[in-house]
Amino acid sequence: MTQIIVHPKIALVDEPLHIRVTGLLPYELVILEAKLTDEKGMIFESQVFYKADEGGEINLEHAAALGGCYMGVHPMGLFWSLKPRKILSRLMKNNVINSPFLVHLSVYNSQMFLESQKSLKTSETVERWYSAPGVERIQIREGRIRGALFLPPGKGPFPGVIDLFGGIGGLTEFRASLLASRGFATLALAYFAYEDLPSELNVVDIEYFEEAVNFLLGHPKVLGPSIGVVSVSQGAQIGLAMSVYLKQVAATVCINGFFFAAGCMIKYRNENIHPIKVVLERLRINDLGLLEASSAFENPREEANKHCLLPIERAHGHILFIVGEKDGNINSKSYAEQMIEQLRRYGKSNGTLLSYPGAGHLIEPPYSPLCLASWNPFVNKPLLWGGETVLHAEAQEHSWREILKFLRYHLSPASSSKL
Repeated sequence: MTQIIVHPKIALVDEPLHIRVTGLLPYELVILEAKLTDEKGMIFESQVFYKADEGGEINLEHAAALGGCYMGVHPMGLFWSLKPRKILSRLMKNNVINSPFLVHLSVYNSQMFLESQKSLKTSETVERWYSAPGVERIQIREGRIRGALFLPPGKGPFPGVIDLFGGIGGLTEFRASLLASRGFATLALAYFAYEDLPSELNVVDIEYFEEAVNFLLGHPKVLGPSIGVVSVSQGAQIGLAMSVYLKQVAATVCINGFFFAAGCMIKYRNENIHPIKVVLERLRINDLGLLEASSAFENPREEANKHCLLPIERAHGHILFIVGEKDGNINSKSYAEQMIEQLRRYGKSNGTLLSYPGAGHLIEPPYSPLCLASWNPFVNKPLLWGGETVLHAEAQEHSWREILKFLRYHLSPASSSKL
């Protein structure tokens, strides 16, 4: 009898699984399928050809995929190669505490694409969670602050982290809950298009984020005296600004971000950083109708744009720049290299650059499927995020390990953020 054997069946989304298929005929060609339905009813699926060994078994640790969504030996390929049936859909978990993604793994006859009826051999369901047992979610409406605080199980105190997403607005929680599952008291912080916050992002007031930092450090389960920030895209320019202006920020992760004000003014007390100009004619719509914005900004190094630059040489803590070299949304590799150069020019060595060939803009936790393009609620064309499936998956796996290592090192009691 054919069986799918998965260990563990219940796990966090950043944990690899060991998957075997047994009870096949020797050298039998089959199709392995993964399928999940998100909270909006959108279906994501992957199908891959595998051939059994002489004993009628397929072990994804060693077996090479022969075709379909990917080729070669990729033990978690069924997960990171998931593709939406409805194009331009992005897989994002909303309810991170009470329910997992259920992923249905199935084995079919290799003729499934040619036959009207699928020939199902066996199936199994696994649970992929964004929060570990005991992680607590607390809705935050404190002063101006809007967000959700995730606390790891136990007494603590735990290192504190603020998690910032980008231009989609609202409140995105899946990375914060996963960070809490890895031992960080994490505040998923909204800053526009959420509850009573501004509906559009015209001005970023760092004092709002300073209020959030002080709130987090004042929590009895948060280990002081410093916190970390994990930020991506539009949020990464805010994370960088926080590292410049707020001395309590000891470790900042900037994923595919800017070192200048982009799309909005950044202000802190009496200091204003004005947004760089967008050159509209540099926007490109490719053959698939996707908007490529990677060349849309003026050169930030031109003399006329000096007032747009963040003074990152004033950063109090350490900065980890993570970039995808196939980013279709911004020129992230060039920007990160210029940031490292700016730090070195001022004699600073507090910046580290991880640059990933083939990775796109949306570098997320491990085994998340590549989102090549999707809609943004504030743009009337679908945006190209970029990336190559296999290389993007490898970047996500490696960068997540580095993010956790970076935060633990710089937020531990023995570390010092003084430069």
